Amino acid sequence: MTGSVTLISESPEDPFSLGRAVSVVLDPHGRVTGWSDRAEALLGYSAREALGREVSELLVDPQDEGLVLKPVAACVRDRGWFGVVPVRVKEGRTLGFGVRARLVARDDGGTEWFLVGAPAAEVVQWEIDRAVMDGLFRRSPIGLAVHDTDLSVLRVNRAIARLGGFEAEQARGVRIGDFLVRVDADTVEDRLREVLDTGEPLIFTEQSCRLLAAPAKERFVDVSAFRLEDSTGRVLGVTQLVEDVTERHRARRRLALLSAAGAGIGTTLDVGTTASELAEAAVPGLADCVSVDLLEQVSRGEEPVPDSRGDAVRRTALHSVTSESEQIMLPVGTLTTFAPGTPQARCLSERRPVLERFVDLPKALAGLDRAGAAKQRGVHSLMVVPLTARGLVLGCMSLWRSRLPEPFEEDDLTLAGELAARAAVSIDNARRFTQQRRTALALQRRLMPRELPEHPAILVAHRYLPAGGAAGVGGDWFDVIALSGARVALVIGDVVGHGINAAATMGRLRTAVNTLADLDLEPDEVLSHLDDLVTRLAGEQEHDDEGAPGEQVVGATCLYAVYDPVARACCIARAGHPPPAVVTPDGAVSVPDLPAGPPLGLGGLPFETAELTLPEGSVIALYTNGLVEGEEHDMEAGIARLCTVLGGYGPQQLDEMAEDVLDALLPARPSDDVALLLARTSRLAPELVATWELTAEATAPSKARRLTADQLAKWGLDELVFTTELIVSELVTNAYRYAGGPVTLRLIHHHRLICEVTDPSSTSPHLRRARSTDEGGRGLLLVAQLTERWGTRHAREGKTVWTEQLLPPTPGSPVM
Repeated sequence: MTGSVTLISESPEDPFSLGRAVSVVLDPHGRVTGWSDRAEALLGYSAREALGREVSELLVDPQDEGLVLKPVAACVRDRGWFGVVPVRVKEGRTLGFGVRARLVARDDGGTEWFLVGAPAAEVVQWEIDRAVMDGLFRRSPIGLAVHDTDLSVLRVNRAIARLGGFEAEQARGVRIGDFLVRVDADTVEDRLREVLDTGEPLIFTEQSCRLLAAPAKERFVDVSAFRLEDSTGRVLGVTQLVEDVTERHRARRRLALLSAAGAGIGTTLDVGTTASELAEAAVPGLADCVSVDLLEQVSRGEEPVPDSRGDAVRRTALHSVTSESEQIMLPVGTLTTFAPGTPQARCLSERRPVLERFVDLPKALAGLDRAGAAKQRGVHSLMVVPLTARGLVLGCMSLWRSRLPEPFEEDDLTLAGELAARAAVSIDNARRFTQQRRTALALQRRLMPRELPEHPAILVAHRYLPAGGAAGVGGDWFDVIALSGARVALVIGDVVGHGINAAATMGRLRTAVNTLADLDLEPDEVLSHLDDLVTRLAGEQEHDDEGAPGEQVVGATCLYAVYDPVARACCIARAGHPPPAVVTPDGAVSVPDLPAGPPLGLGGLPFETAELTLPEGSVIALYTNGLVEGEEHDMEAGIARLCTVLGGYGPQQLDEMAEDVLDALLPARPSDDVALLLARTSRLAPELVATWELTAEATAPSKARRLTADQLAKWGLDELVFTTELIVSELVTNAYRYAGGPVTLRLIHHHRLICEVTDPSSTSPHLRRARSTDEGGRGLLLVAQLTERWGTRHAREGKTVWTEQLLPPTPGSPVM
């Protein structure tokens, strides 16, 4: 051998450091000239036993001589060597040792081998530790920073240096504020200081930050921090792990925004509400201000035209993070046309998204005043995306940025497009529903009474509210029908279902009720005929035009009440409808116990009529189930609430009472349509009614004429004496001739002069055209010519023929 061996350790933890390793010195002939205490401890030979002996004889097993000669040869050639060789200890065992050999020169010019060794296990662990540290600081994609106790940087790896935009070698001694925006730096240092003071680690905490080198771009990082301590517990500093998760955060934010938008857009079938939900979904997660402009025909619920170039648009929704931004935009409801060349006009004409990373405000806002105000508020970036559904453009959505410094990117445009695509379907559904709803409302308005007739027997107030949301127009209706004998019919009903079918069915039922009312039938008979009608309608609608099962109307309900101001009697029958509430003049509220009756359309079940006597000035409240039924309470609880509201008011205008009832009982958007009819009763004074019983004799007509003339003179109706005598004479004569029993004559001085002749016969007189050779048959024709109207009503026994005459226009007389 011609050299010597040596090793310089890199750190105290290095297993080859002189304090921890086996040190052996050899002369050029391979004899031991130096032997350390560590060598004596690990190899078993004392220095006295080892010095002067050849190392191959001392430490090498003859069987391993070839393994040792190879590294020795390499060492001679390369003047140094490192590796693991088998070493025989004094006990005879062979152990693997990591050995470093180096050739060194002595002061006298000679050379020696300096060998330093350590057990192989320690060497492998140290190499692993060194590789790990090398990986963390040189190749790890996760940023690593080590801070002193004053939070100045001791060392950073290449990943965090790339994130911060500086060289790793330049980081020593700097602070976080030297490469982060001040606000972000304070936040990060506060958290590191907390870890340093408490020892509680910070594990995967996500936070935003901005680099001083690129302050316009927001980044998101996952931060973990741990306090560093030595073996004695002395605090050395804090180490920080940083991972850039900006893309992951943005992807998560996009998914969250789309998820929230999916749940928040389209909750109602209202075009304006859906557009507002779209604007609110994009603020502030994507933009600082969003406006939604729909083609005018779309905002009205009409079908958009295929070519929308240059069409007027209506601002349907506007939402911003601040009210100041909204002040520079066109307000909701504004009808405008986008000038050619503006981003919105290009978006509508080309049907594609438009991205203006740095927007030309005067051109985009089409006004120097608004553009100047927008510039002062920091508006700098714009996206416009079309709202397209079923191949048609419905409008566009404009997204602006002012508070966020970074401009919109392509990813933002993609996200806005996805939002617009989802919302456009909901807007189109709402548009189509609006169109159908308006059609149903128009149909219902045509079928419902435009104005209820005034009647002296009652004073009425009414309200109808269509359901909010998807339910829309339903089949609720009400009516006030003048009957003979100064009586009046109050009707309210409800057809199961919503939409055009329910409104059309309601119209048929209302027409049927008016026809049946003209026949002066009892309430239970009216409902029986309605029940037959609904059964026939259900049979007609069992299948639609294409043979599929049709919508059924079984389940319609109705309440029919007849009020007589002469007797103050109210006869009521109901078919599955909620009972009325009655408020007496002293404020007492009651719900009469009336036979419920089955809903219309079940068939085969009877209806019953109940009679109530109402004090003058009583209010009877008729309503549909939408007023008293709700998600939070049943019908009984709702009726109790209605009674509480009605009982809490003294005498007041019926219109005010109706408004108070709706305000107290209904939510802002009722889930079912609601009909309410309030009627305050009046009484006909006894002196305005005259009744006589006439025996069935030949003198009955003359007696009737005389009684009639005297009574009309008392009432000051002398102008009507002659015609009324003719009418009474004809009616009493017919009763005497055909009925064969006592006759009752009644005159009523009401809004009209009413004449009634009642007899025990059930045969109705019929108007006919008499031939020239007939001796009779002209009496009823004469009656029809002299009266405003006439008719016959049947009772349980007998019938009543009645007539009505207009009163002369004298001062103080009642006017219809």
